[in-house]
Amino acid sequence: MRRVVVIGAGAAGTMAAIFAARAGAQTTLLERTKDGGRKILISGGGRCNVLPSQLDESRYVTDSSPNTLRKILRAWPLPEQRAFFEHDVGVPLEEEVESRKLFPVSHKARDVRDGLLSLARESGVSLHFDSCVTDLVRRTPDTSGAAGWTVQLQDGGALPADAVIVATGGLSVPNTGSDGLGLRILERLGHSLHPTYAALTPVTADAGPYAALAGISLTVSLTATSAERSARARGGFLFTHRGYSGPSVLNVSHVPVRAQQPGGSPASVQVQWTEHDDAAWTSRLQPQGSRQLSTVIRGELPDRLADMLMQQAKVDPARKLAELTREERRRLLDVLVRGPLPWSGDEGYKKAEVMGGGVPLSEIDPRSMESRVQGGLYLCGEVLDCFGPIGGYNFLWAWVTGRAAGQAAGQATGAMVSNTART
Repeated sequence: MRRVVVIGAGAAGTMAAIFAARAGAQTTLLERTKDGGRKILISGGGRCNVLPSQLDESRYVTDSSPNTLRKILRAWPLPEQRAFFEHDVGVPLEEEVESRKLFPVSHKARDVRDGLLSLARESGVSLHFDSCVTDLVRRTPDTSGAAGWTVQLQDGGALPADAVIVATGGLSVPNTGSDGLGLRILERLGHSLHPTYAALTPVTADAGPYAALAGISLTVSLTATSAERSARARGGFLFTHRGYSGPSVLNVSHVPVRAQQPGGSPASVQVQWTEHDDAAWTSRLQPQGSRQLSTVIRGELPDRLADMLMQQAKVDPARKLAELTREERRRLLDVLVRGPLPWSGDEGYKKAEVMGGGVPLSEIDPRSMESRVQGGLYLCGEVLDCFGPIGGYNFLWAWVTGRAAGQAAGQATGAMVSNTART
């Protein structure tokens, strides 16, 4: 029987183990923590954004080929993934319409994690927690010409395998067990790495105009731009004691984060504080009897923020709309529709939901997730150069790549299939 070892019992690894076992392989799942799936448990505020309710492939970020990315994403259609969770895992899902996310009906992330681990056991997977891998060693081919791997463990033990699936995650949220070991092993085995960076992380700001607004939240549109890249997002925004957070901030944070890397160019962030564009605000700022400016702005924004923005525009809040000059209206539009959002840094991996960068997608077969550098080695999840916005996109990436890796690694003819794929 074909022997498959999966390293990492997170979202991608557990999915890989399930499908490797279902393909008929003797499957062992190794996890360094005592329980596994810790990022599942903390996702969605403890509810777990299992999947987006609608998939927009263009929202993923990668320095690899977008065409390869699309091939991978389309291998397991979204409706089939939902059916898998509801019928196989036994976790009914419901849509949160406004956010376009799918959550378990129970609103308990633990149900998702425990359901996946239970299905893995039912499928015949042998789970080993508190099991730390230290290295992978290519095994010398036997008399039949078949090669394989030896998985070396911290306790001195070793496991032979015909195929190994690396699902160790990246560097984000290190207290969940992510320490970059898989990246270091893959690099030693000959894989290259696109520069890694914290993604979906809060942005910090030194004491500035918004320092006194901590705790205020609202919905905004953000545009982050540098010479190399740009990102735009609309969603929740929160002023914090250290800077800014919320979905809109997290989804554009990779632009300022990468601007701080060696060789990065400066990045700016602009904010549209409401859904109103220039035309809509121009209409609202037209003379309306004796109505004051502050009445209009405060009617659309939290009072303290409204006062701050009027101060930035250098317009007296007590001025009547009929008294506004053309220049004052222009300054107000600039602040309200494309105001600069000062920033100084980011919260890094400690609070990042995912890692950006990693193994280029060109170094794996998009159909099987097998390494093009080392046969019999499969990669899935966060070690690969891809991440999406919050809202289930990164779990979808884990489910899709984990399933593909597990199916291919678990097939008795897996090596023949992957060799054919390279020709």
